[in-house]
Amino acid sequence: MDILEIVSRFDIPDTAVSYKECKVGHINSTYFISCASGKRYVMQKINTSIFKDPDALMDNIFSVTAFLRDRAEVNGKDPERASLHFYPAKDGKKYVHSDGCTFRIYACIEDVVTLQLCDSPAVFEKVGAAFGSFQKQLADFDASALSETIPDFHNTAKRFETFEKSLKTDSHNRAETCREEIEYVLAHKDMCSYIVSGLESGKFPLRVTHNDTKLNNILLDKDTLEPVCVIDLDTVMPGSVLYDFGDAIRSGAALIEEDSNEYEKAGVNTDMFRGFAKGFLSSLGSSVSEEEKKAFPMGALIITFETGMRFLTDYLDGDVYFRTAYPDHNLVRARNQFAMAADIERKLCELSETVNSL
Repeated sequence: MDILEIVSRFDIPDTAVSYKECKVGHINSTYFISCASGKRYVMQKINTSIFKDPDALMDNIFSVTAFLRDRAEVNGKDPERASLHFYPAKDGKKYVHSDGCTFRIYACIEDVVTLQLCDSPAVFEKVGAAFGSFQKQLADFDASALSETIPDFHNTAKRFETFEKSLKTDSHNRAETCREEIEYVLAHKDMCSYIVSGLESGKFPLRVTHNDTKLNNILLDKDTLEPVCVIDLDTVMPGSVLYDFGDAIRSGAALIEEDSNEYEKAGVNTDMFRGFAKGFLSSLGSSVSEEEKKAFPMGALIITFETGMRFLTDYLDGDVYFRTAYPDHNLVRARNQFAMAADIERKLCELSETVNSL
């Protein structure tokens, strides 16, 4: 695969001279492209086994990022740092297709860092404010114009049905190695419909949401750690604010990293929970309902549980979705998430009091 030749097919105002592959990330392959001008770009090979409709995916991303850049300009911010800027191919398409692979490219935002783990409630409060602002800015965006890039992405009830099918099939004879984790999932079946039922009944409004609000999906200024830009927009779709709140807590308020096998240390950091909730609520303001606010801790529990269930399902299926480094990688991740979910469940009353106090 000639990476530089693929880059040359994009309509960027530079000539690529070298590249370096980034090894971080579960889904897409990422390359940092250096150009003769000194400017850098980020090119990604889209995982089309997951994102099966690249036209719909890139239509979503181009429209959302253009909307956010316009909003940034109106608010007096630098649109090239406030939002990702994707470039089309020279043939007019929003991606390049080469040798059976699909690629996209966007300008690299410099002088930023991402965090895999954060131990500062003050910094996490800023992250919460950034994700809340992202959602609020898109409040006027026509959600009906967005496609579902992954249908039922955070539909926990459907995720449970998929888990049951994988368990029944047990295609790789792995069920015997994870009986305790299987029983944990089965014992929480009734919880799976909580958010879905709330959306269907109107208790929880349907909003444009990021749906993958991991800590490392915020670019932070490398000197001040002020939020600069929200990234990884593949799953921007209509959804519930509980999805965004829940996944942020799952990834950013965790006591240990997602791949750690020190399960006895897993849990939710309540100071970090408070920091994120404070920032998130401050940005959303009155645009979030009282019912949603009360349900934030349940959102954190459900999304943490759901993520563990997805890791366990992929383990049973033979590791076909998430990128793994060793045979039991997905099982380790699942155990990690379930340990954190159990801790959130134990602390639900405390977390609810925290939200109420804010």
